[in-house]
Amino acid sequence: MTFDDFYFDYGLMDALDAMGFNKPTPIQEMAIPVILEHKDLIACAQTGTGKTAAYVLPILNKIAESDHSHLNTLILAPTRELAMQIDQQVQGFSYYIQVSSIPIYGGGDGATWEQQKKALKHGADIIIATPGRLISQLASGDINFTKLEHLVLDEADRMLDMGFYDDIVKIISYLPKDRQTLLFSATMPPKIRTLASKILYKPEEISISISKPAAGIDQQAYMTYDNQKIPLLGEIFKGTSYQSVIIFAGTKDKVKSLQFELKKIGLKAKSFHSDLEQKEREELMNDFRSRKVQVLIGTDILSRGIDVDGIDLVVNYDVPPDPEDYVHRIGRTARAETKGTAITFINEKDQRRFHAIEGLIEREIPKTPLPASLGAAPIYSPRTSKPEHKRTFKGKRK
Repeated sequence: MTFDDFYFDYGLMDALDAMGFNKPTPIQEMAIPVILEHKDLIACAQTGTGKTAAYVLPILNKIAESDHSHLNTLILAPTRELAMQIDQQVQGFSYYIQVSSIPIYGGGDGATWEQQKKALKHGADIIIATPGRLISQLASGDINFTKLEHLVLDEADRMLDMGFYDDIVKIISYLPKDRQTLLFSATMPPKIRTLASKILYKPEEISISISKPAAGIDQQAYMTYDNQKIPLLGEIFKGTSYQSVIIFAGTKDKVKSLQFELKKIGLKAKSFHSDLEQKEREELMNDFRSRKVQVLIGTDILSRGIDVDGIDLVVNYDVPPDPEDYVHRIGRTARAETKGTAITFINEKDQRRFHAIEGLIEREIPKTPLPASLGAAPIYSPRTSKPEHKRTFKGKRK
């Protein structure tokens, strides 16, 4: 199948040709016909499968073929980075058609707020919003949703994990009931099913390769003590040609400290965290995309919040607590059927976590021996290792 089989608007096809899109991914091949038929949809697909284009393309096609002098589509996303990423894709695909869009997210100045308010009031065709910011805008002005035709919830599981359930329900109360609703989620826990049952009407369901890393990812792991991790990174980068690397750490404080530690061993590293101003975050992402920054360090917000092609290496400096987050992290590399490497550092406390990851992806990840110069490593024995320390309280409960 090619995109010609969908009989899209000529302007949309010109944009696809210009961007080098010719063959749809599995999620696009399955979702686009359902959306074109104006059916509600639940789609379970992980990061890197092309899910954004799976809903953006048919919606753009519908807008291009209709009178679209009003707010037509609302897309909800969990983070400002994802909202910006979706808006960039909308702008790219709509280059040859007259469709307007604007991202609505927090962190900007007063001028940004007013620009967003004006777009909501007078009606851009497509609004891409984080729930919290949209709630604030709804409370401050008159927004006309009466002609809205499409609602999309992207990364719905992440939005619920971040506590946006009530905001989503409140936003939906402003929308017309006669609309098409599309729910995209990387996982499908019971709380997503509960939400879907409330807001979708007789939805079609699609599930694509859930919880399985892309075949093009070379997954590796090292057993290592914490004090060996920085020297190990130095050894990994020796004699290699990695141009674009993401390192995931467990906390914001560790992300900040790693930036300085990596600079000491000669790596061009920058940390990405919530203490940065929005302008600083945007400049950092642009520098990373253009390869001015070789190594980007962040927490799990990066695992779903950015879209950068050509990432050579992903390093899990800390094992993620949720096995699903491992899949999202390493999904930043080997996108669109390319190749990439993912390396995880496992200390003596994280063995059970990593064993759970191996259970989820149904394969054992090879444990590469440490370079001899770094000394002895912990032995991988997850069934006998002690779990992480948990605080206990002595005495009687009151």
